[in-house]
Amino acid sequence: MSEIKLVRARRVKALEGYRLEIVFDDDTMGVIDLSEFVNLGPMTEPLRDPAFFARVFIEMGVPTWPNGCDIDAINARMTMEATGALRPVTAAA
Repeated sequence: MSEIKLVRARRVKALEGYRLEIVFDDDTMGVIDLSEFVNLGPMTEPLRDPAFFARVFIEMGVPTWPNGCDIDAINARMTMEATGALRPVTAAA
C-alpha cells in the first residue's frame, strides 16, 4: 500500500480542454484533465464554460472556483503521480 502524501496546491493555471496545471507545496507539478469532472452534475455545470473554468484560484491550498466547487489537491497529485504526469518543479516553471 502506498503512502498518501499530504500536499497543498500552491499555484494553479487553467489550460484549454478543461485541464489544470497545478504546482504543489512539495515542489512537484503536473497537469490534470478535468473534462469528465465538469460533467458530474449541477455543482460542476458552470465549469463547462471555458471562461468560468479559467477563473480557478487557490483557497486554503485547494483549487477552487467562484461557485465554491473545488478539487482535492491530494487526490489530484495522486492521479498525476499514477498517470506519470507529476514532475519536479523546475526553475522555468
